[in-house]
Formats: sequence, structure tokens, C-alpha cells
Amino acid sequence: MPPKTKTNALAQRKAEQLKQQQKQKTRRLIWFSTVGVLLVLIIAVLAIQPKAKATSFDYANLPVLGNAEAPVKIVEFGDFQCPACKNVNQLIKPELVKDYIDQGKVAFYFMNLPFIGTDSTTAALAAQAVYHQNSDAYWTYFDAIYERQGDENAGWASAEFFVELAKELKLPIDYDQLQKDIAEATYQNEVEAQYAKGNKLGVDSTPTFFINGLEYAGNVGDYAALKKYIDQELQSK
Repeated sequence: MPPKTKTNALAQRKAEQLKQQQKQKTRRLIWFSTVGVLLVLIIAVLAIQPKAKATSFDYANLPVLGNAEAPVKIVEFGDFQCPACKNVNQLIKPELVKDYIDQGKVAFYFMNLPFIGTDSTTAALAAQAVYHQNSDAYWTYFDAIYERQGDENAGWASAEFFVELAKELKLPIDYDQLQKDIAEATYQNEVEAQYAKGNKLGVDSTPTFFINGLEYAGNVGDYAALKKYIDQELQSK
């Protein structure tokens, strides 16, 4: 090949290489620009998304442990037959009492979600009956029911069982009235309304906590994580 022709070929290849490099730079620039725009859009969408709306509860008509004026309100949906609820009551609630409830920082409420079986409903009816007779005696009874919890749907939760339990605890209530309220399901509507509230909120397991109206997504059995969440709520007040 004559020298001039060879030189022209080299120059042409170099020009093609430069052209390809420029195209690659352009493609990279377009890619980075596109990604940047998408990130900005994602951040903008997340920023304008409304915060979860807190659920309202009829706190005044629920059993409360602690000062009802406390800045943090915890509502537990539970089932007296639920083993996990028993564990939370015996392991987590005492820590809440010590660290927050006795300090006036947390008010603890309970709502019935008797989904396991008929024993669950009978237990809920008994607890509601005691609450309506003597709200101060409710939590003593509440703890004792979990302490004496039997196997699921084994028939342990009879009216006689709950009346005898109240007598054993020497609760300052009318035992005949308790027997009647359980037998006649006096507070069935209340139990059903609490159950319906849980269903409406999408509660599908017990125990489930709502803290200041928002469902707690963490593990209620992990006290360290729960404590951190409560502390954040207190700091925001």
C-alpha cells in the first residue's frame, strides 16, 4: 500500500474510534441523566406521600392501665387463649409498667379479638363483666386469666371457672352478677364491636399493638425494639 493511502486509512480508523468514544460518552451521559431524573422523581413522590393516618379509639370506654392522660397510648388486640399474648403479658407488660406506665408516660389499653374459639369468647365476656363491675379489679383478673390459661379450645374457659377465679382472687364484685353476665352474654355486643374494629384495621394475629393510633410493625416480644419506638414517640411530643 502506498504511504499516503496507508496514512489515510489510519486517520480514518482513528476518526472512527473517536466517533465511537464520543457515542459511548453520550450514552453514558444520557444514562446517568435518566437515572438522576428517576431518583429525583422517586424522592419527590416519597416526600409528598401522606403519612399514615392514626386510628381513633374509644379510649374512655376501654380498660386502661396507667394514667389515661399519658402522652403515649398503647392498645393491645389480644385473645385470652393466645399463648403469645400470655407471653407478652407475663414478660413484656411488666417491663412497660416499670419503665413507662408507673412513670405516667404510657397508658395501656386492651381490646378483645377472640378469634381462636369459643373459650376465647367466654373469657372475653368474663373479663368485660368484671370491668363493668369494678374497673380497678379488671387488671388483676386479666393477669390471672392468662396465668391460668388452658390449652386452646379444651373447654377450660367455663362460666364456673371464671366465677371461681374471681372468688379465689377475692375481687370486690358481685359473683352472682358475674355468673349471670357470662351466662347471658351481657357484653357480647362490646366484644363483637372490638372484634369488628380489629378486623377493620386488618389485625390478623394477636397480640397486635397500636401505639398512638398507628399499628406497631415490630415484634411486640422484642422489648428493646419496642422501647426504642416508645422513646421516639415520647421525644416527638
